Amino acid sequence: MRAQIFTILFSFFAFISATHAQEKIQDRADWEKYFAEFNAKGTIVVADERKGIRSTLVYDEARAKQRYSPASTFKIPHTLMALDAGAVRDEFQVFRWDGVARSFAAHNQDQDLRSAVRNSTIWVYEKFAKQIGEDRARDYLRKLNYGNADPTTARGNYWVDGNLAISAYEQISFLKKLYRNELPFRIEHQRLVKDITIVEAGRDWILRAKTGWEGRMGWWVGWVEWPSGPVFFALNIDTPNRMEDLHKREDIVRAILRSIKALPSG
Repeated sequence: MRAQIFTILFSFFAFISATHAQEKIQDRADWEKYFAEFNAKGTIVVADERKGIRSTLVYDEARAKQRYSPASTFKIPHTLMALDAGAVRDEFQVFRWDGVARSFAAHNQDQDLRSAVRNSTIWVYEKFAKQIGEDRARDYLRKLNYGNADPTTARGNYWVDGNLAISAYEQISFLKKLYRNELPFRIEHQRLVKDITIVEAGRDWILRAKTGWEGRMGWWVGWVEWPSGPVFFALNIDTPNRMEDLHKREDIVRAILRSIKALPSG
């Protein structure tokens, strides 16, 4: 009996040790060249799960642990919250433009979920936030374990100008759960959100992602699906030149993903 117990315990701890070994974080200081190429300061976390091997690659780990406003990357969980709360029925529901001219032309028209995500149409999500309310938003954020789960704000929207904050590591953790339909929402809602965040696709791969910009810093988060497994990424950079810096988010991520063959070249 003792021998059997020992064997079981040994197998269990061997499994745990192997799992931790697979998830070992690798510092990619060499990725500094991609940030330098675009004159950008920031961090990136890449979780490569292709071929069943868990590998987390990080440039600037200290910054990867630091929390920032999620900005429009919050549209991913916010859409799930809105669907669950009944603030939106489905991807076909149309939100009529209120006629107020905004600085981004794509916002000055009727929207549905797909266009609201694609164009980062903030007025649609302001409607969702009003219907959901602060207390229910806090409950959702706690269930999601999303960053600091704080939807309070003294001015503006809590996911841009308020207290809500999340790190690059935490973005990866959230995205992994969404990929596996493990979030505390209906599976059909999780699948819908994944569908409307498709950015690009090839014969055997799909890129799902969302940008975010708080003004002083910007995000690009998402993953690439391959038959051999997903590759998750979360990048944030400072944007001192504001809109002139926004292209750098995708440029840096794409360069890094191509370097590890997580995106096709060219």
